[in-house]
Amino acid sequence: MRTALFRRSSGDGADTGKLGIRRRAGLVAAAAVVAVTALAGCGSDTDEPADNGTDKARSVTHDAGTTENVPAKPKRIVSLSVTLTGHLLALDAPVVATQVAPGPFSDKTGYFLQWSDVAKQRNVEVVYAGAEPNLEKVVEAKPDLIIGAASGADSTAKFYDQLKGIAPTLIYRYDNISWQDLTSKLGEAIGLADKAKEVLGKFDAQVTAVKGKIKVPTQDVAPLRNNGTQIVIFTKESAQGKLLATLGLKVREVPKNFSADGPEGGNRNDVVTVAQENLGPALADSSVFFVGHNAEQIATAKAAPLWKSLPAVTENRAYDLGLDSFRMDYFSASAVLERIEKTFAV
Repeated sequence: MRTALFRRSSGDGADTGKLGIRRRAGLVAAAAVVAVTALAGCGSDTDEPADNGTDKARSVTHDAGTTENVPAKPKRIVSLSVTLTGHLLALDAPVVATQVAPGPFSDKTGYFLQWSDVAKQRNVEVVYAGAEPNLEKVVEAKPDLIIGAASGADSTAKFYDQLKGIAPTLIYRYDNISWQDLTSKLGEAIGLADKAKEVLGKFDAQVTAVKGKIKVPTQDVAPLRNNGTQIVIFTKESAQGKLLATLGLKVREVPKNFSADGPEGGNRNDVVTVAQENLGPALADSSVFFVGHNAEQIATAKAAPLWKSLPAVTENRAYDLGLDSFRMDYFSASAVLERIEKTFAV
């Protein structure tokens, strides 16, 4: 009888953007090699990795190079990026397990809020929690395809050589691409290009419908996240900014002299970090959309001395984009559209 392969983690939560990677590269790599060899060689007839059947393997180019032996129709995908899992679920991909990141944007299991119910309905398991890959658990999941991130807190780029020894592995950046383009790219990679077109077509129809039902603010809009000492403002190049622009809103371009160094910013063009004391001049008359905050956090921010005199606050132009708006995929983008329709309906 087959034993359980997964155990759900109940570790302490942390903000997705701040998960620290505790590198145990030497020990983990060695353990992974032993695990791959042992587990691959001792399975019974009923406990073998998924077979690709007669489907011909394909060559797929991704952000770590080109992988030659990708199954045309994978049957057991293990996602090592909680960010990418939502894209895969929207494609109805056969995801059997995912990395999770317990924290403010997830449920108690670590699934992102926007697709938590879908993952549970499809019996998606937790392969490990946190940013550091548990390679032995990945082996136990018996993937015929591994998909991971090449950017962000859940990046597995440094473990790529070990992962590709377990199963064909594809990794992708998600910080320099729209969620729509990433969905299309993943669809092409796993043989679900037609499904990707269907999903994006459905979303485009939703955008058109919402756009015809709302009256948007005439002022610039600034989607942002309050991190306490600093403010992260999402630019027109961000997934959040692009969605708002699609609906006819003009996304604020923060003057460069107000930007500050910050861990979220780096060399990225999708966010600008601003010190709290520069919030007023950085935003000017812009309306504000809070990204990834709950109601209590928004109320606290609006009551703070540097916030309460902002035109966006005094004129009730500070809006909630939703807790799930921090990481954009089909599920969260659709939810954001519903909130915007409700807020600006005419």
